[in-house]
Amino acid sequence: MKRVVIAGLGDVGVLTAIKLAKHADVVGISAKPGLVSGQELGWRLARPDDWARHNWIPFGRFRGLDKVRTVHGTITGLDTEARTVAVALPDGSTTDVPYDALVIATGVTNGFWRQPVFETAAQIGDGLRAPHEKLSVAESVIVVGGGAAAVSSAAQIATAWPGKRVELYFPGDRALAGHHPRTWAKVRSRLNEAGVVLRPGHRAELAPGFTGDTLTDDPVRWSTGQEPSTADAVLWAIGRVRPNTSWLPAEMLDDGGFVRVTPELQVPGHPEIFAVGDVAATDPLRSSARNRADGLVARNVLASFDGKPLKKYRPPTRRWGSVLGIQPDGLEVFAPNGRAFRFPAWTFERVLMPWIVRWGIYRGIRPCRQPWESRR
Repeated sequence: MKRVVIAGLGDVGVLTAIKLAKHADVVGISAKPGLVSGQELGWRLARPDDWARHNWIPFGRFRGLDKVRTVHGTITGLDTEARTVAVALPDGSTTDVPYDALVIATGVTNGFWRQPVFETAAQIGDGLRAPHEKLSVAESVIVVGGGAAAVSSAAQIATAWPGKRVELYFPGDRALAGHHPRTWAKVRSRLNEAGVVLRPGHRAELAPGFTGDTLTDDPVRWSTGQEPSTADAVLWAIGRVRPNTSWLPAEMLDDGGFVRVTPELQVPGHPEIFAVGDVAATDPLRSSARNRADGLVARNVLASFDGKPLKKYRPPTRRWGSVLGIQPDGLEVFAPNGRAFRFPAWTFERVLMPWIVRWGIYRGIRPCRQPWESRR
């Protein structure tokens, strides 16, 4: 049986591993002891326990990963001639993991919520609580950024703590520039209902090297000429993502450090290496992370073993999906054309998560206490 190594077990890596597990010898490498999703930042900040119940899941709970061997460590290098991935282990030793096919799904670094560092379950729990506790005592919050992470954070914070003053600053005339205008019109109405103060036309003045990897409380200065703005807590969701590709040869990367791929999600010159998710330079939106390309890349890996034709990934032209996350009245999902459809609140816990997500998408997740609950 052929060996497939999945480098990175985030959202896309886990799904790819599940789809390959019945057809290949799969090894997954992760700096975390489970799936720690990079999605739904606002929900994570406002209600970390609820977020974690669905988005921080130890690998042993996934039935679809029962045949997958996971290596808890950080990837340090790739030898394309020997076809091995070098991994640094917690005890300070290193190991080389051989592969017949490699799927690069190491994602990106973005703010304090998406970091590639090695972590234990206890450290992940602490990382969830700390920003929530800082926001909970703040009387005023500024959110800087115009993407979905910034918009959802402003909405979720305002909804969770109605007494706070929450302001959303973004550089253009509207936020969610990558979404259909109908999406922004609907979301703007939601933000107004939640009491979020919208501040368009504000571009932050950033110190050299600043990436927004922590909550701050210093005044925010604007390169667009407005007076500085102050709040007890400032959340930076400015989209300064950095691909987790320092372990890869430079010739595999584009000018931004993302992995170059063909339409079949193969790395040029290396037909045994594939890339998928936020790390893959598929299109300007790097949309394979959100469009179920895990199924396509898994199919193409198996097809490459059998000498069969590979399918091409066709990216959408606009972003789509949930923007605000689960709200008290339900979950709203936006199509690429900006039309919204709603899951009522009662369906989220009774239908959507247990049946569509846990069984339909992840193929079964065992019930279990959260990793940090025993410490309470």
